[in-house]
Amino acid sequence: MVLLAGVVVALALVAMLVAYLQLGYHADVRTASVDGEAAADGRSYLQRATHDASRALRGEFTWSERARAVTETRNRIQPRIRTLQRSRVESGVAYTAAFNRTAARRWATANCPSGPGREFGPCVADRGVVVQQRGERTLVLAVGYDLTVTTDRETVRLTAVTPAVE
Repeated sequence: MVLLAGVVVALALVAMLVAYLQLGYHADVRTASVDGEAAADGRSYLQRATHDASRALRGEFTWSERARAVTETRNRIQPRIRTLQRSRVESGVAYTAAFNRTAARRWATANCPSGPGREFGPCVADRGVVVQQRGERTLVLAVGYDLTVTTDRETVRLTAVTPAVE
């Protein structure tokens, strides 16, 4: 009788252990969608950084000072890029971001009309930042980025141009 009771208790403990292991959370286990979410999070972060930097500089530089406006935009975004790169290392996500000159130049060509009927002045892509002349002032329109997101499962590389104005 005692032996039978011991077997019943042992089986109950085994069942409890199996249930515990199935419900347990492990921080190092990821689903496939986490990598895509991490890339979307990084892109959203860069959009906010671009918007904040351009908003702070609106109307601060004349068109002849556009190179200084680009430098200041990059200087304001660079610390945010460093913050992004350190943001999720503990959870196994590593970001690398850099300015993309080619993507910015292509965006300016595609999105800035030229010719006599345009509403605003010319656009210039400089060091990954697109600026436009508006009323003798420099307005930051967009910034091109290369974003790399690395997790333990994969590496996602994307190029994005984030508009600074809506």
